[in-house]
Amino acid sequence: MRFIHWLIREAVMAAGVTRAGWSAVGLAGMLAIGSGSAWAIDVKLSQEEAQKALEAGRVPMEKANTPEDVKKVLQQASLATRVGADPEKDPCGTSAILRTKRYRLEAFGRQEAAESKKQKKDVRMPEEFIRKVVDMPNMEVEVQLCGDDEYFAEGVQIALQQGSKTIKPVDVSPAERGRKNEGGNGPAYRSRFTARFAYESFDPNAKTKVIVFFPDGKMSEFEADFSKVK
Repeated sequence: MRFIHWLIREAVMAAGVTRAGWSAVGLAGMLAIGSGSAWAIDVKLSQEEAQKALEAGRVPMEKANTPEDVKKVLQQASLATRVGADPEKDPCGTSAILRTKRYRLEAFGRQEAAESKKQKKDVRMPEEFIRKVVDMPNMEVEVQLCGDDEYFAEGVQIALQQGSKTIKPVDVSPAERGRKNEGGNGPAYRSRFTARFAYESFDPNAKTKVIVFFPDGKMSEFEADFSKVK
């Protein structure tokens, strides 16, 4: 049961759909992490491309029959839209998940598979939800980072650097209160925050520097090649 609750919590963050919306269609098993092969961030998707993205998320989850299988699918998929440090190798390195349109659609596909198993019949995402994703003007970026006290990320800001161009976000959500890291190595706390960048404001094929600004003047930055993200 705890595992299922984790999946649902991750799903709400990934797809940006309200609880009321899910109640209306009876889909409670959404799985969060997006996958897909790497070609470049898709700013525009046709209906056919959207359906293919749904299928790309649905098929692996249809084949996952145990919680361990599901975990492996999610771990594999998470690599496709993460930029920056690899959490497996550098747990406290700054990294980000890019919630692109394809990311969200493939998450919907995994949800379809999970709910179909639960109801023992084919369940598909309502067309209005698919259209909402296809028409989204902004890409959400969730940044994960570490610091020395539980409020270290309070007031952080973010920008993208592409060549000589600096791209500012449409908005930035307040950072979470830091959670205690396990083990005694590295910073004591980890936190995360989200920012939204207008698709029209950045080059979806460019090598990009992600810069995080702290109120005390410190910065953290890492490279992100958008041409390798869908």
